[in-house]
Amino acid sequence: MSIHKDKLLKSLTAKDILDAMPEVAYVFNKEQKLILWNKNCEKVLGYTAEELYLKDVMEFVEENTIDLNLAAFENIFTDQTEQTIEQNLITKSGNKIPILDTANYALIGGDEYLIGLSIDVTKLKETEVKLQEAVTELQKLKLQLQAENVYLREEYKGHYNYDNIIGNSKSLLKSIDQVENVAPTSSTVMLNGETGTDKELFARIIHNKSKRRKQPFIMANCSSTTNVLTESELFGHEKGAFDGAIKKRIGKIELAHQGTLYLYEIGELSMYLQSKLLQVVRDGSYERLGSSVIRKVDIRIIASTKHNIENLIEKGLFRADLYYSINVYPINIAPLRERIGDIPLLAESFVLQFNRKFSKKIERISKKTMSELQRYSWPGNVRELENIIERAVIVSSGSLLKVEPLLEKKENKNNDGLLPLSEYEKQYIIKVLNKTLWRVEGPKGAAIILDMHPETLRSRMRKLRIKKPTI
Repeated sequence: MSIHKDKLLKSLTAKDILDAMPEVAYVFNKEQKLILWNKNCEKVLGYTAEELYLKDVMEFVEENTIDLNLAAFENIFTDQTEQTIEQNLITKSGNKIPILDTANYALIGGDEYLIGLSIDVTKLKETEVKLQEAVTELQKLKLQLQAENVYLREEYKGHYNYDNIIGNSKSLLKSIDQVENVAPTSSTVMLNGETGTDKELFARIIHNKSKRRKQPFIMANCSSTTNVLTESELFGHEKGAFDGAIKKRIGKIELAHQGTLYLYEIGELSMYLQSKLLQVVRDGSYERLGSSVIRKVDIRIIASTKHNIENLIEKGLFRADLYYSINVYPINIAPLRERIGDIPLLAESFVLQFNRKFSKKIERISKKTMSELQRYSWPGNVRELENIIERAVIVSSGSLLKVEPLLEKKENKNNDGLLPLSEYEKQYIIKVLNKTLWRVEGPKGAAIILDMHPETLRSRMRKLRIKKPTI
């Protein structure tokens, strides 16, 4: 065994060992001259053996890495420490091959040498490039997702959710502050707002924050079809008071004793019933239909209307004395089109609500959908938005909310109808204000375009309840 080993060692040369290596192997002397290399070195670099002999190491590297290589040489021969450099190897044809160079110190027969290996990392680099491209694509998709989607939030704090009133627009916060101020008092409250603006919800919150919260909250609809029905509902009736009155009925005014009576759409109450209601507001006295007995009641009145009561008074359709009696503390509830910044919060809240109701998992609303929701005029206000979101949750099968293309149709249908002259005037003024970015006076103001004095325009805006939208 020993004989075969000795024979093998004698037959092996340094060149044989280097040629057996799959990498580029080389040996440099202290003068940085190449004195030994393997076949693979010739193959990769494209030089002949004669061309490679005593070639300077700096001829194989890029100019911007010369200082790095010089430092590595110095460290190897000074400190005998291993050096590793990631760089490009320059071939005879000028091609660049990415390599990982590792070199070590060697002392052979009293002479010092640098022995090294160069590993081709082209495939590794290609993999790194693909990985970086993938990471970049992922980042791009992430940014796109963030741009395209509004993610649903599980909680609303502060005025984002005030007793189920969702939003943080200035107009809404003002209304909420008014509720906070008036709720603890016994004052009569008038809620002004379009259909679907949650007037009933505001009324209930005022009651629940008042000293009467443990007593009844009674709602009476003032827009019933006949005076008799409305009078019976409000004041009650005795048996036989009218055809069909087969037994005595307690009216809602009486039911609300020591509590709160909410008069819904008081602007539609007949002049006859307005006079009877005035007595209730003034001193708490009333008579049942079919009775002459005067009864007393202790109630707080909260009224609401979608009408401009002052216009009704001018037309002789509403009693001024009743209006002044109930308009002690007016609260104006802005329509949804004037608080478009609240639409994302409302939409998200409704999605979460209907997710629970229908066991759905809607997780996001696209930016395009949200933009469409915010562009729509919402004649039905919050209630209309709630209904559309409910339908959308029902028809959406994945995690993305899909709103049916109903908004534009509704808008067109609404515009086909005839409107009062004041509404046309209001729409035109708003159109001009939008064009002037809501600048009233000055050379580029709306007053110039409308040929009106700025103060006259402001007066018309107040009368028509035109307010600059809050985002």
